[in-house]
Amino acid sequence: MLGSAALTLTAGFAAARVEGRTLLLAAAGLMALTGAGFAVLDGFWPLLVVAFVGTLNPSSGDVSLFLPLEHALLARSVPEGQRTALFARYSLASALLGAAGTLLAALPELAAARLGVIPLAAMKAMFLLYGLTGVAAGLLYRRLPQAPASTGRAGALGPSRQRVYRLAALFSLDAFAGGLVVQSLLALWLFDRFGLSLADAARLFFWAGLLTALSQLAAPPLARRIGLVNTMVFTHLPANVCLAAVPFVPELWQATALLLVRALLSQMDVPTRTSFVMAVVTPPERPAAAGLTAVPRSLAAALSPTLAGWLLGAGTFGWPLLLAGALKIVYDLTLLVTFRRVRPPEEADRR
Repeated sequence: MLGSAALTLTAGFAAARVEGRTLLLAAAGLMALTGAGFAVLDGFWPLLVVAFVGTLNPSSGDVSLFLPLEHALLARSVPEGQRTALFARYSLASALLGAAGTLLAALPELAAARLGVIPLAAMKAMFLLYGLTGVAAGLLYRRLPQAPASTGRAGALGPSRQRVYRLAALFSLDAFAGGLVVQSLLALWLFDRFGLSLADAARLFFWAGLLTALSQLAAPPLARRIGLVNTMVFTHLPANVCLAAVPFVPELWQATALLLVRALLSQMDVPTRTSFVMAVVTPPERPAAAGLTAVPRSLAAALSPTLAGWLLGAGTFGWPLLLAGALKIVYDLTLLVTFRRVRPPEEADRR
C-alpha cells in the first residue's frame, strides 16, 4: 500500500512534464512485470521489493498508479456538463471488471479441488493472468492520441491548494474506515462468524460488485438533480448505516442482505467524488489534485487493516464493521457541512 502511494503521487507530479499516454504505457509495463515477479519469485524479501515498487496492493479500491493519469485525461476530454456521466461510465466499467475479477478469485481453490492442481501453482497462474492484463492495458493505451503534458510547475497546486488539502483529509478519513472492511478481512469475518467459505464469499462479492456497477448509472442523473455533494452524501450515508448494522444481525442471510444494500449505495459517490475534485480545481492542477487526494487515502487505508485484525482477534462481534460505519457517517456529515456551498461550474446556476 505504501508503494502504491508513492507511485500514485509520483505519477500525479510527473503528469505536468511527461505526456499522459507515455506514463500510462509505463504503468502498464510495470503492471506486467509485477505479475511476472509474483509468479516467478519465491523468497519473501524479493517479493517484498516487487510488492513495494509494483502495482499490486491489498485493497480492491480505486488507489493506483493509473488513477491520477486517467482522471486528468478523462476530465479534459468532455465538456463540464458531461464530466460526471463520463466518470460514471468509467466507474461502471471498473466495477464490472472488478466484480469479474473477484469471481475469478475462486479459481485456485476450484482448480485444486477438482483438477488436482497444486494450490501454489494455481495462485502463481493467477499472478500471470494479472501480468497479462497489464499487457492488454498497454495495447489499449497505445491507441490513445498524443497530447501535450499539462502546463505549469510539475505537481504544483495553485489557487485550489487549500480546497484540495481539505478534500484529501476527508477522503483519508473515509479510506481509513474503508480499510477496516477490505474484502479480505470481511471474508475472514464472515468465515469466523457464519462459516462462509472462500468460494461462497467470492460469489457474494461478485454480486456486490455487480450491484455497485449498476448503481453507477444512477449517479449522473441524481447529481444533475440534487448536486454532486448531495449525491455523495445522501447515497453514502444509508450505506454506512447498513454497514454499522451488520454486526448486530444473527443470521447470514441478514448480513448478506445488508452488505448487498450497502453495495448498491456505497459507491455512487465514486464518479461524483472524482467529478467534484476535477471540477473545483483548475485544469493544470488536475493531475496533482488527483494524486494528492488519492495518496492520503492510500496511506490511511494502509493503517486500518492492522487495527481491524486486532479487533477481529478480540471476538466475532464485528467491531471493525461497526467502527467503519461510524467513521464513514462522520465523514459524510463533515463533507456535507464543509462543501455544501461549493458549486462546480455546471451547478453554478442552481439555487
